[in-house]
Amino acid sequence: MGISLWSDLTWIYLEQGRVHIAEAQLTQEKTDLINTCGTDHVLVELSKDMLSRIYNFQGRWTEAEQLEVEVMDIRKAKLGPDNPDTLTSMANLASTLWNQGRWDEAEQLQMQVMETSKARLGADHHSTLTSMANLASTFSNQGRWDEAEQLQMQVMDISKSKLGPDHPGTLLSMANLALTFSNQGRWDEAEQLQVKVMETSKAKLGPDHPDTLISMSDLAFTWRSQLRNAEALILLKNCAQARQRILGQRHPDSLSTLATIEKWSH
Repeated sequence: MGISLWSDLTWIYLEQGRVHIAEAQLTQEKTDLINTCGTDHVLVELSKDMLSRIYNFQGRWTEAEQLEVEVMDIRKAKLGPDNPDTLTSMANLASTLWNQGRWDEAEQLQMQVMETSKARLGADHHSTLTSMANLASTFSNQGRWDEAEQLQMQVMDISKSKLGPDHPGTLLSMANLALTFSNQGRWDEAEQLQVKVMETSKAKLGPDHPDTLISMSDLAFTWRSQLRNAEALILLKNCAQARQRILGQRHPDSLSTLATIEKWSH
């Protein structure tokens, strides 16, 4: 079976929540391609890239990282360090490092991606905006609020202008800025953005979309900080139920949400 058809089926399984079937299919595809095409073939690279995304979806960071390093190294050698596909692979690896709390390593990659994207693609290109947002998230996790807020404001303003106020990319930029406000104790500013993001996400993406669930969780934490405990708990329980259904009970996001509910309930 050709990789395009395999890939179409894989993403159908993912959309249906059948992650393990998608993983098994891609793993077999990768093995078959290596046997028939060799380890350096572009289709092998593509299958590794897709499989790493599934590992990330499952929270299996170490396995994802291993494949992402392989893909990045191949693309640097074949395409060059400034190629958009190479930059994408660097950004994917940085995201996995970020998910493991390895901020300094993530920042180093993200800075390279952002600077190269600005030079090659322009400051308002969607890939550049994504790289700016990713770097801002790393600054936030390092407690560098002013640097994070500055980048996030730029991303939000450009996104609103280019994409519109209801675009998923714009909503993500608003959510990121809201978190920076929350981390500085600026609850009212955070809530204003988070309510808008959650309501728009539900309407545009659906109530069970991962981005909608993130917006629910973010708002719940803000309400908790505002001592609106009952509202916060109800919202987070709704988020937990959806995450278990969509992501699975063993996914890190599901487990983390359930642990928070347990803590808030006592």
